Amino acid sequence: MQEAEATHEPTLEADKTARAVIGMAIEVHRHLGPGLLESIYESALAFELSKAAVPFERQKRVPVNYKGTILGEYCPDLIVADLVVVEIKSVERMDPVFEAQLLTYLRVTGKELGLLLNFNTDLLRRGIKRLVLTQ
Repeated sequence: MQEAEATHEPTLEADKTARAVIGMAIEVHRHLGPGLLESIYESALAFELSKAAVPFERQKRVPVNYKGTILGEYCPDLIVADLVVVEIKSVERMDPVFEAQLLTYLRVTGKELGLLLNFNTDLLRRGIKRLVLTQ
């Protein structure tokens, strides 16, 4: 797992939530393996979160504000416990734009911690990127 450089550490609660999500994602990957659509992994992770009674929102519409004008909305894959933004991928190669996208999602939602999970790997550990929004 890689982590983006940060000037501060996330709250203990956000860190604990991220660790729980990672554990559930590993469980999903262990059962499903690589190569499926992102939507399947998202559904399986949502199942695990529900089973563990961890609150989350799936595909929540978040307005994008530009200079006081709402331009549209975007939908992060998951927002867990109102603390952690989770972006799910199933790609052969991680592109740096995915990290930039997640950082933008963190700024727009006001959350400090994000997880980029690429399920298209032999070991999920190699597909986890933890990003902290720096102020």
